Amino acid sequence: MRYQICVSGAASGGTVGASHQLAYELGQAIAQQGKTLLTGATVGLPHYAAMGFMAVEGAHGVSVGFSPATSFREHVATYRLPTKEFDYINFTGMEYVGRDVHLVRSSDAVITVGGRMGSLHELSTALESRKVCGILLGSGGLADYVPTLIEHIEAPGSKDIIYDNDPVRLVKKVIDALDVKYADFIHDGTDSQVSEKRAGRG
Repeated sequence: MRYQICVSGAASGGTVGASHQLAYELGQAIAQQGKTLLTGATVGLPHYAAMGFMAVEGAHGVSVGFSPATSFREHVATYRLPTKEFDYINFTGMEYVGRDVHLVRSSDAVITVGGRMGSLHELSTALESRKVCGILLGSGGLADYVPTLIEHIEAPGSKDIIYDNDPVRLVKKVIDALDVKYADFIHDGTDSQVSEKRAGRG
């Protein structure tokens, strides 16, 4: 299945300078696996992930940005956000907080790299929504605090969070977890039971 994998991370701050290459490699790994990349159509680490994704020639995936703006004009002129690293931009009109929820709820999995409060909002939304969650350890910010946070604050699905310090390996683990989660579906996106009934086997 062409899973929709969100890369969540800091738009600015120290982790952008320290971990931009890791975010870039996350985007590359998602493209190389032929999956769809979702980001907040923003600057910083998500932008580096989108750049890494688009740098992979011949990739079959798609880069989709979820903008807080209502239109292309507002996205560029008001929010001053990038455009060329996306095959499609969903102009949510929900500002940043609403955009975050829409982005996460539209994803099959969320991978956190670095991160500040906005990424914490996205992670908590992902956990509450029972999404597959991956954490890139060693990328600083929120990502490196998640194990401690989960140790002290109960969260649904926290025991299933996937941790790794290698972007390629983390993406592979997340996809493996998604394969298990969607094992009851045929990979063309149809429910196996429906397909069996249509084939006269149900």
